[in-house]
Amino acid sequence: MKKVSYPLTKNPFLKDDLKEGIKVIKSKQLTLSKKTIEIENYFGKKFGIKYSTMLNSGSSANLLAFQTLINPYRKKRLKPNDEVLVPTLSWPTSFWPIVQSNLKPVFVDCDKKNLNVDINDLKKKITKRTKCLILIHVLGHCADMDEIMKIVKKNKLILIEDTCESIGSKYKKKYLGTFGDFSSFSFYTSHQISSGEGGMITCKNNEDYQIIRTLRSHGWVREITNKNTVFKYKRNNYLDEKFTFCNSGFNLRPTEVSSAIALSQLKKLDKIKKNRSYNYKKIKQTLEKDKLCSKYFYFVEKNKFVSECWLSFPIILKKKINKKTLLNRLYKNGVETRPIISGDFSQQPALMKYNIKKQKRYKNADYIHKYGFYIGLYAEKISNKDLRNLKNSFIKSLINGFK
Repeated sequence: MKKVSYPLTKNPFLKDDLKEGIKVIKSKQLTLSKKTIEIENYFGKKFGIKYSTMLNSGSSANLLAFQTLINPYRKKRLKPNDEVLVPTLSWPTSFWPIVQSNLKPVFVDCDKKNLNVDINDLKKKITKRTKCLILIHVLGHCADMDEIMKIVKKNKLILIEDTCESIGSKYKKKYLGTFGDFSSFSFYTSHQISSGEGGMITCKNNEDYQIIRTLRSHGWVREITNKNTVFKYKRNNYLDEKFTFCNSGFNLRPTEVSSAIALSQLKKLDKIKKNRSYNYKKIKQTLEKDKLCSKYFYFVEKNKFVSECWLSFPIILKKKINKKTLLNRLYKNGVETRPIISGDFSQQPALMKYNIKKQKRYKNADYIHKYGFYIGLYAEKISNKDLRNLKNSFIKSLINGFK
């Protein structure tokens, strides 16, 4: 495999992060214990969220949000084929939990200027069957949350915020992930906060929280800590209380190592955000000032109300040039790239296999699918040398034009 000079991600772990993981390994307590409880408490205080549950991934967080919404213990649960609005510019595990929960996904186009959900198309897609919206905050950016919340309240929608790419970002000084009824966060290796694998789900009421806790661990009664439990069931004297199962469930627990490393990184979030914002600004200025780059590229439109903790640096082609040719050239010149999320998810072959039909062509998402990509953005400040090398790689890749 070719070694690239500007990869999508660098090793995100500092020595103190790894030391925390090593401490856990030496303790020999690797399964869920004190460190997981510690990060859940820290996370709740950091973001002002009452109910936080650590998981093995952000994908599992999305799954549990939908599984909670259909759970028989929930008073106001969703019914089969209730409609869920989901951005077309999406990730598999933002989309598939809808289907896996026997609900009906309805795609919503994106806004070409900011990559997030197109609010006008969102309004058009709402019907009497629409019960929920999963909102994906793309790469650290977000839509107009004031307008989103008006739509949610007016139509009495349940809001799930997929914040897996946007931990630390704020809209009008309010953290993304604190607007919705449920929110998911990811600590995957390439994300702002990393523990290799790991994630967090948050919610706003005790009923949902208790359901989430049981779903996370096999449906166990032992996960219920509140006396005002939603789980009413007939006691059986022949069942061991430690091995009584009151709900359906999965095994989506994190390891203590993941919790320890994620907690160490989470405590540095403000610094990480500052460095990522600095890097985004420097790269944008560098490419915009170059005549050749500015001829071919445009960048995400800035919203004065959004304070981003950027995941990566997205680029969209102005001219309808061959993106594949450009990306191959960039790779040869040392720059690794990838699609924005997964591109237009309605075009993925798995949907055809599961007989999920597109409602229409999603014009904006299709454009981003064909002409959008991103490059890496790191937690440490970019050097002037790396900026020059990155710029030169782009110039070399563009200089000969495109047929």
